Amino acid sequence: MDPSRAFVTNVKRLIVKVGTAVVTRGDGRLAVGRLGALCEQLKELNSQGYEIVLVTSGAVGIGLQRLRYRKLVNSSLAELQNAQFELDGKACAAVGQSSLMALYDTLFSQLDVTSSQYLVTDTEFRDTSFRKQLSETVKSLLSLKVIPIFNENDAVSTRRAPYEDSSGIYWDNDSLAGLLAMELKADLLVMLSDVEGLYSGPPSDPNSKLIHTYIKEKHQCEITFGDKSRLGRGGMTAKVNAAVCAAYAGIPSVITSGYATDSIIKVLQGKCVGTLFHRDAHLWTLVKELGVREMAVTARKCSRQLQAMNSEDRRKILLDIADALEANESLIKIENEADVTAAQNDGYEKSLISRLSLKPGKISSLAKSIRVLADMEDPIAQVLKRTELADGLILEKTSSPLGVLLVIFESRPDALVQIASLAIRSGNGLLLKGGKEAKRSNAILHKVITSAIPENIGEKLIGLVTSREDIPDLLKLDDVIDLVIPRGSNKLITQIKNSTKIPVLGHADGICHVYVDKSAKVDMAKQIVRDAKIDYPAACNAMETLLLHKDLSSNGLLNELVSDLQHEGVTVYGGPRASSLLNIPETHSFHHEYSSMACTIEIVDDVQAAINHIHQHGSSHTDCIITENHEVAETFLHGVDSAAVFHNASTRFCDGARFGLGAEVGISTSRIHARGPVGVEGLLTNRWILRGSGQVVNGDKGVIYTHKDLPLQTPL
Repeated sequence: MDPSRAFVTNVKRLIVKVGTAVVTRGDGRLAVGRLGALCEQLKELNSQGYEIVLVTSGAVGIGLQRLRYRKLVNSSLAELQNAQFELDGKACAAVGQSSLMALYDTLFSQLDVTSSQYLVTDTEFRDTSFRKQLSETVKSLLSLKVIPIFNENDAVSTRRAPYEDSSGIYWDNDSLAGLLAMELKADLLVMLSDVEGLYSGPPSDPNSKLIHTYIKEKHQCEITFGDKSRLGRGGMTAKVNAAVCAAYAGIPSVITSGYATDSIIKVLQGKCVGTLFHRDAHLWTLVKELGVREMAVTARKCSRQLQAMNSEDRRKILLDIADALEANESLIKIENEADVTAAQNDGYEKSLISRLSLKPGKISSLAKSIRVLADMEDPIAQVLKRTELADGLILEKTSSPLGVLLVIFESRPDALVQIASLAIRSGNGLLLKGGKEAKRSNAILHKVITSAIPENIGEKLIGLVTSREDIPDLLKLDDVIDLVIPRGSNKLITQIKNSTKIPVLGHADGICHVYVDKSAKVDMAKQIVRDAKIDYPAACNAMETLLLHKDLSSNGLLNELVSDLQHEGVTVYGGPRASSLLNIPETHSFHHEYSSMACTIEIVDDVQAAINHIHQHGSSHTDCIITENHEVAETFLHGVDSAAVFHNASTRFCDGARFGLGAEVGISTSRIHARGPVGVEGLLTNRWILRGSGQVVNGDKGVIYTHKDLPLQTPL
């Protein structure tokens, strides 16, 4: 549940307002499918004990369509040739109201729900006796689980135009919904529109952003409203006015899409859909939104200062960080041990505790990898290609930082060090959000690293996000964050991918295979299989499935490999063939990442069967073949479509440091931008620099294109 939506746990009575653009289709006819989905939502909520009042628009729009047809049928040929029909809105309301209510009655009856109709006018609400009787009647109906349906009775209203008088009496169905919310003491007002919520500008404008929480002090003067809907009178302006009035009266309000089939249910589940109006929003949302945005904006500013430094100064920052880590190793160990102890006391799984612990020698190893990174060629502003477009017109393709990275990781505090050093080497700003179980370790590592960053760059080059509640707001910042890199569980990565418009780089699973071919050397196979599984079982590049050629059962290697794993304490599960042959428990799924001392074993007919198995059940991470047959090896290496494919080597080699990248921000299984261990190169993009001497296009007249490749040279 989104923290800002926690109030939904106390909701019992809600007002639902549905707009004309939701009730009707583009041609003016009833949108039966949308109304059916709406009624099904209300039926479900009604059965859960919610008290629901529906305020509906649409009568005028439906009546307009019907009367246009009637006018057309009754017109003469001469009238048809000049078919400009002026129809009375009140007549349209009278005709449309019966059709609208008949449909609601039919739909609710099919769902075994009783509804009632209220047609009201603005003048009636001036009568205090009427308002009192209205509340009593609605209360009685709600106690019987009846859904009252309100609509402004435009057919008999004495108004000539929409208005709002000095007493605050409503002037359309949006304001009627707000008024009823206050009059009936509702707990929530939900207003369904033809867009997802309130935008900063017209929803059709690509620069407009959905506002998740409306803050009157911030947004009142910033929002530019577009045209109102095609049929309704109020438009978004009226909805916002009604939502603000209800919110400031203590009734939270949400404007969301009426096109979605479950939008009301999602609101009541506390999900961040639509735009929320809450009288306390200015107290808890403004600071939070500005806080994370300011972090991202500041990180970008600092990164530009970093990029402006010369190569040697950037290198020195990394060397200073390596020295600082070693100088503070004892302090880092104290904080890490406190995290490990807390995780053990809280009953965390052994695999997580293993990832959390900074084992002896880890700090030295991290410092060494940072120094390797520092000694690598400077990746920023490298000329990758030079082309003469025309005489005196030289184009250069150069390497450039992405901008600002957001890295969300679980458990492993050593990831913070690797990611921070790679961000500095590649000239990127960085925001880090680690798991709560590594809170103390992350805090001390962040402090040590940022203390080594010169003042002219600023320690805010690397920001540490400490609250999980900030993640949804960070994922909205697609205008200031350029790449999200999640490192953690399948659930974490999938959730982030589904929650942001920012590009996401990462892998959802690390289901790595080792295939032992019939020509494999016995000792080599034993050594690789053992290392791939037990060297670090919690790593994403550890073996999870062992595939064995069927002929290995005849020479005893199959049984030896299984016995060796069991002797090391590995719990083995089998596929259908292996479980039957070896008498071991059958796995519930081949697509499973154990991240512990367990693995799946299956028997396959040949290398092609192994490839097919990997493609069907793998995660395109790292897969290995053990064989002495060169042809079989090449078939595997070129046939397996994974980020890393090995021959006669442990899957554990799939690592940025072991690949000579210095470090890695993670391993990507996507096929766009970066794949496999992602080091400095994966955090860079390209820029094009054109050097001319006054050339103009002018329709390409007089321009003689040469498109000649030129030798690379050091940038100026």
